Amino acid sequence: MKLTKTLALSAAIAALPALGMAEDAVPTGEAAEHTKFIFTTLLFLIGGFLVFWMAAGFAMLEAGLVRSKNVTMQLTKNVALFSFAAIMYYLVGFGLMYPGEWLVEGYLGPFFAITSLEPVGVGADGVAVDYASAGSDFFFQLMFCATTASIVSGTLAERIKLWPFLIFVIILTGFLYPIEASWQWGGGWLSEMGFSDFAGSTLVHAAGGFAALAGAIVLGPRIGKYSKDGRVNVMPGSNLALATLGTFILWLGWFGFNGGSQLAMGTIGDVADVSRIFANTNTAAAGGAVAALLLTQIMYRKPDLTMILNGALAGLVSITAEPLAPSLTEATLIGAVGGLIVVITVPMLDKMKIDDVVGAIPVHLIAGFWGTFIVAFTNDGANYVTQIIGFAAIGAFMFISSLIAFLILKGVMGLRVSEEAEVTGLDMVELGMEAYPEFHRGG
Repeated sequence: MKLTKTLALSAAIAALPALGMAEDAVPTGEAAEHTKFIFTTLLFLIGGFLVFWMAAGFAMLEAGLVRSKNVTMQLTKNVALFSFAAIMYYLVGFGLMYPGEWLVEGYLGPFFAITSLEPVGVGADGVAVDYASAGSDFFFQLMFCATTASIVSGTLAERIKLWPFLIFVIILTGFLYPIEASWQWGGGWLSEMGFSDFAGSTLVHAAGGFAALAGAIVLGPRIGKYSKDGRVNVMPGSNLALATLGTFILWLGWFGFNGGSQLAMGTIGDVADVSRIFANTNTAAAGGAVAALLLTQIMYRKPDLTMILNGALAGLVSITAEPLAPSLTEATLIGAVGGLIVVITVPMLDKMKIDDVVGAIPVHLIAGFWGTFIVAFTNDGANYVTQIIGFAAIGAFMFISSLIAFLILKGVMGLRVSEEAEVTGLDMVELGMEAYPEFHRGG
């Protein structure tokens, strides 16, 4: 076995010149231009399909945390929202997001720029070999856009109509997300100001959280969630096994989310950084889960699985703004604070009678702020004031624009299902099918 591995390694080293890497270039840690292009393209594609798998994670998490009479609706929404996002982002969103100067310069050219890819079979002389293929770049960025919409879905579960929600998804993925993301990732004013958000604690997660918050306020809580005397009535999810599976799928997908955001894999330094990002991402999730486990044990004398799951996710959101610079210890602590945030803020939302079915607002919005803010502690190039300004600007834009969109949809076509439909369940009323037809529907 050792001899086989040695021979394979020797063959790989001998093949380096054929890959475009001259033998004398290897010690410098930098590959040839064509090889950089290939490896960075591969990073985008692998990272992209890992983030795509997060769509399955959101679907499973939401299916597990809603009542059984609404599971099919959540699954339908997740498949549909990703599909609409994929179409809207290539028709409008990608061109709107890159470049980010379109608002400043006052022209609408990118507004109508449909995404185009390289010609089939393009050769090395037909591409910008210092970066990656257009197809891989578009594919990777699309996944972030779709993730933003997925965040909204869970919060508004069990009482929103299907088609008004999907129209909002079209608005969000085609226009709102690309505009705010262009301020940073498209070279816009936040980027020029020095705002730092490595993989989207604010640009993706808090943005989706603000949209979800606006929708929850316009929709109002589910029937029976809050009693007149101020009590909060627990509405248990249908399947905690599915919710746990969804969390692990999201955890896996986050390696692509953060690791792919290195945006380069043509040097030894790039690859080492990607591996560092993987390790920090993982330990932040662990820190969030353990913190939520311990705090729920202290507060309620029993661990709460749903809080532990959301604690892990909050840890992931918290590290997303800067997964490269922290040490493993710092990343663990950053994630742990995210886990504590979830346990503390979920009851606070209930006191304000904001009904967030899956806890997406604490996980993505509040932990997103924490992750964005603490970047200034681990990254010498960032400062706290700039981080707060960036978060506030994106938050205000997403909340106000989403609120307007939801209010218009409510006035034009209605946003919420009827009381009868909500009590019966959206699966049967809106879709005419159930996820678990052989079982009695839960309350």
